[in-house]
This record gives sequence, C-alpha cells and structure tokens, in this order.
Amino acid sequence: RRADPHLVYDELDFEIPIGEVGDSYDRFLVRMEEMRQSISIIEQAIDKIPYGPVITRERYLGYPDKKEVYGSIEGLIDHFKMVMEGHHPPAGEVYQPIEGGNGEVGFYLVSDGSGDPVKCRVRPPCFNYVQAMPELALGHYVADIIAIFGSINMIGGELDR
Repeated sequence: RRADPHLVYDELDFEIPIGEVGDSYDRFLVRMEEMRQSISIIEQAIDKIPYGPVITRERYLGYPDKKEVYGSIEGLIDHFKMVMEGHHPPAGEVYQPIEGGNGEVGFYLVSDGSGDPVKCRVRPPCFNYVQAMPELALGHYVADIIAIFGSINMIGGELDR
C-alpha cells in the first residue's frame, strides 16, 4: 500500500517488514511483524473513519434502505430492479486490485453493458505465491514442503480453478 496508496494509506505511519535470510523461519518472523504493523494500521485508520452512512446513496449502485423498500413505491421499484436486472456497468473491461487479508486480490471484469458480466476472473494472492514454490523447495526434503507452504501462507483452496 505504500507504492500504490488508496483511501488513507498515504496518511498512515507503518513499516514494511522485510526478511534477511529467506528461509521458512525468516518468513514466519516477517508474518509476525506484518501482524504488528496491521494492528498499528487498524488503530490509526479507526480514527480516520468519517461519520455517516456506510452504504452509497447512489440508487443505481446499491440496494435502497429497507425503510424505503417497505415505505415507498420508488424504493420497492429500485430494489426490484437491482435484484432482477443487476447493475449495468458500461461496456468494456476493467482490472481492479484490492487489498485482501492474504495480499492483493485482483478482479477482472468484461461487460457488454448488460446486468450480467461477459467474463469475471479473480486472481487470488496465492496465485503469485505458488509460482515461487519450485525455487523455495529446491534442495529441501519433500517433508519441508508443508513448512514452506505455511511460511508463505499458502491457501490451497484459492488455487482451485
């Protein structure tokens, strides 16, 4: 988030933990420091949360409030249209990375302008990590692969295509 800050990341004070040895234990120590830094980021970010609603008021982007759905015909129509038709983004394609709990999660969407995507792909954080496995496991025992998987926080379910 330091290289490509969004929201309030550029206003937060945090360090990027970097290991020096590169073995499983070193990666474990980096994970521990990442958790400490994450706690610090959360504590700083909580103070920067603005007061107000947390759901957009744009009728075409989000569901209306339940009071509107049950209390006005416009709210009921907006809710019905969102459920039945979905959001209609403009035709084109977009890739948007977001910060996930285990690293960057990428979403690639292709739209023809209808409420249904033409293509939707998700690139989980582990997709990058698994590509390093041949190098990380080189010269180690097969039994070490479990520790290596754990040290890079590999989530096998993310890789299931």
